[in-house]
Amino acid sequence: MPFPFILPTTSSFSFSSSFTCESHPSLTLNASTHRGVVRDSLKKHKRLAVASQAPNLPSVLSNLNSYLPYLLAVDAGLGNKLVSGDEVSVVLTSTPTVEWRPTLSDRAVPGKEMPRVKVKSLEYELFFALSAVGYTHTLLARYSLHPLYVTSGAPLSTQERTTAITTATKHLLDAASVHDYLARRAEGLATIPPCADITQSTARAMSLLALAEATLLAVLKDDPYPAVVSQDRNENDREWMYKAPEIPKVRAHLFARLCLAAADHAAQAASLCQSPGRGVSKLNEGLLRYLEDFRKTSRAKACRFFAIDAELSGQTGSALGWLRCGLQELGIEFKEAKKGLSFSRMKKDWSERREDKKIERGTNWGADAGRLEETRVIEMLDAKWTKVNDTMLTQAIPSPGTLLSTLPSGRDMHTIKPYQLPELSRETLEAMRDLPDRPDEFEDEAWSSDEDERATTLAPSIGAYPSTPDEGRSASASARSYY
Repeated sequence: MPFPFILPTTSSFSFSSSFTCESHPSLTLNASTHRGVVRDSLKKHKRLAVASQAPNLPSVLSNLNSYLPYLLAVDAGLGNKLVSGDEVSVVLTSTPTVEWRPTLSDRAVPGKEMPRVKVKSLEYELFFALSAVGYTHTLLARYSLHPLYVTSGAPLSTQERTTAITTATKHLLDAASVHDYLARRAEGLATIPPCADITQSTARAMSLLALAEATLLAVLKDDPYPAVVSQDRNENDREWMYKAPEIPKVRAHLFARLCLAAADHAAQAASLCQSPGRGVSKLNEGLLRYLEDFRKTSRAKACRFFAIDAELSGQTGSALGWLRCGLQELGIEFKEAKKGLSFSRMKKDWSERREDKKIERGTNWGADAGRLEETRVIEMLDAKWTKVNDTMLTQAIPSPGTLLSTLPSGRDMHTIKPYQLPELSRETLEAMRDLPDRPDEFEDEAWSSDEDERATTLAPSIGAYPSTPDEGRSASASARSYY
């Protein structure tokens, strides 16, 4: 369910080319070394197959967290500030120039990889590094939640499900803290950021989005209906042969208000992400679409919980009205169920199977912010309660407009804790008072995607389209490189 972020990549950079540290001569060398590890880690992560990227995320996060104390020490040294009670003095010798490839900005040319942006400030280097930390926490939350949606294996137990959701919630709240720190830090900047990824409004929007996702997870932990729908589609489930799914009573009214709070956070994030123009000054359509889908899904969940509350009170007619409010919030027109085949049903089944395949492969699943899953739950409850209402109760169903006007305000569950900046220990600082044992040099290596770009410029084989990579040639070239 959390947004599938793509981690940015960066160029090589030597801190000694732009900074000198009189108090701790080895600081710049150590900062360059740890930055090189981060660069290689991000590059290798990008080249991994999608199925192999999730297990690699803890390593990426560890490398980023190891680099940040050195970067923050250099930044503090420029202002002669204390680091772990020790004064660090750093002098700027030349303007640093670092390149990063943004991943949230809109593409000027559709289908083409985002161009690199030049960063000529240590402040924006810090912004890109911390943004990568926030994205990694969100991706780790996705990795924790993935088993909940897989229907090819054995269903998770209640304890496993709770553990997965608790772990994901922790990662999302950590991501919200990182983005909140960036948003607060950006308030005092007078310069214009080089791209939309690291603007103050984007950082605030990502913080609100992570908080909204964590709020919905608090609901998901005690919401039995998505698990029932997933279990019904699981071919390996045999529990239905001897036991009906247990659906405990839920705190429907509380969950509805939590969902409305998540919808409000998503709406605020969407408004912060709106900007005119195209290219690096504007965020991509995929993120904007996800924010809108998340808002709709959260409001639809709230309507479903009001429906559950009404059904528990014996008001089946009102419950069905709330379910149709949920479908209206999702942008789905309510239609009476008909027997037999129809084009709309075939189209719906095809889209559901396509989403299930994405989940099985682990590729871009949940990009609709759970919209399809919530539609399945609402349709399941609507079919069940309609049969009861038609045969036994025959209560009138109120119109959606009448019910939506009675929606209460949302209620927050989580608060964003202040982000604690990592800091070098006093022992590490003391060790860097010695002169460096080697020069701070780097080779101007290619970017993570430059090899692919050079492959596309090679003359294609006979029959190959001129602007596409020659897959056969690249494969044979890689085979020859072994020898």
